[in-house]
Amino acid sequence: MELRHLRYFVCVAEEMHFGRAAKRLGISQPPLSQQIRAMEEEMGVRLFDRTSRRVRLTEAGALFLPEAQATLRQADYALQTARRAGRGETGRLRIGFSTSVAFVPHVMDRLAEFRRRNPLVALQLDDIPRNEQLVRLDRGEIDIGIVRVFETLELPTGFHATCLQRDGMALAMRRDHPLALQAANPTLADLRGEALIMYGSINGAGFNEHLVAHCEAAGFHPHISVEASSLAALLGLTAAGFGVSLLTAPLSRLNLDTLVFRSMDVAFESELLLVRSCNPSPATQAFCNDLIGQTAQAVEPAT
Repeated sequence: MELRHLRYFVCVAEEMHFGRAAKRLGISQPPLSQQIRAMEEEMGVRLFDRTSRRVRLTEAGALFLPEAQATLRQADYALQTARRAGRGETGRLRIGFSTSVAFVPHVMDRLAEFRRRNPLVALQLDDIPRNEQLVRLDRGEIDIGIVRVFETLELPTGFHATCLQRDGMALAMRRDHPLALQAANPTLADLRGEALIMYGSINGAGFNEHLVAHCEAAGFHPHISVEASSLAALLGLTAAGFGVSLLTAPLSRLNLDTLVFRSMDVAFESELLLVRSCNPSPATQAFCNDLIGQTAQAVEPAT
C-alpha cells in the first residue's frame, strides 16, 4: 500500500462523495474508484458502503480513518524534517572560537541572527585555543573553528579556511602608564624595556613567536614579565600594573575603568579565519554562507 492510496481513502472519507474527492485530488472519478477497490482487496476488508445515492464508511473504514490520517501527518512531518535538515534548519552545530571573537560584532551579530532564524539547530559554543581547535576539527568533535592567526595556517587534510576580517593591534595599560598619556600612538620601539604580559604557550601559540620575531628585527628582545592563562588574568595583571599587554584591536572594545587601550602602530596584523570541512553538514554550510557573505577572502587549504 502506498501513501497515495491512503490520501485517496482519506479524501473520499472526508468528502463522502467520489466525484468531489476526485476533483479535489485532481484526477478523474473512475481511476479513483478503481484505486479504492484495489485498496480494499489488498486489505481484505470493505471500507465504504456505496449506493447510487450515497457513500458512507463501514465500521472498519471508520476505525481505519483516524489511523490513516495520523499516518499521513507523520509522513508529512518526516518529509518536512528531512527538508529542514537538508536546508541546515535542524541538526547540531558545534563551534570553537578564539577569545577575541566574542568582541567582533559582525560574527556575533550573524551568530545571533542564525540562532533566531534556526531555533531547531542545537548550537554549542566553546572558547578553545587555536591549535586545539584544529585537533578537534580533525577528530570531528567540532564543526567550525574560528581562529586568529598571524601567519600562514597549516590546515588538516580536507579542511578549508576563509578570512573573515583583518585586525590591527592595540596596547592595553593602566590609565596612569606613561604610554597612555603620550599624544602619539605607541609603536613597537616603545616596548623596549617595558614589562610585557602575554598569554602562555597554549593560548598564545603563534602570536608570542610572531611578536618576539618582530621585536628582535627592531633590535631588542621583549621583556616578558608574566604569562597569563586567560584573558581575565591578562587584563587583571595589566590593570594591577604588572606590565602592558599587546592585544588584537577588537579587544579594545572592552570598557574597563582601570585600563586604557591605544591603537598600536606596528607592521603586522592578524587574520580571523573560519575553518570548516570541505564536506560540511547542511547546518554548517548554512551558517558559513550566512557569516562569510560576499566580502570574505578564501584562503586555500595547505597541501
